Amino acid sequence: MNRKLNKAEAGYHMLQLLAFVDQTFSVDEDLVIRKYLVENYPFHVNLDGAIEHLSMLKQEDYILHFQKCMDDFYEDSTPDERTQFLNFAVQLVKADNVISPVENVYLKLLFDTWESETA
Repeated sequence: MNRKLNKAEAGYHMLQLLAFVDQTFSVDEDLVIRKYLVENYPFHVNLDGAIEHLSMLKQEDYILHFQKCMDDFYEDSTPDERTQFLNFAVQLVKADNVISPVENVYLKLLFDTWESETA
């Protein structure tokens, strides 16, 4: 997928990838994603295309797609919106009460990339 994602789509993709990377998916993670959708999609949206695209990604390509989504989100967001998204990302990885090393890599990438603007 080379088209630019809008902010809400990019955030959804990033949260889904964060949920996928540890190879487990809990109900609590799903609840965080649903909350994100309710707060960021003011209208009903069909996510079948996004789910299909994400399910076809090879695991070794997750990080590349995650970085693309980070860039797309960043382009369309304010610092406050990025802070809100970082909170969702942290809630998501903490939802199953285990922050795996690979989840930590993705979170660190998000924080290091987006917080560098304030340094």
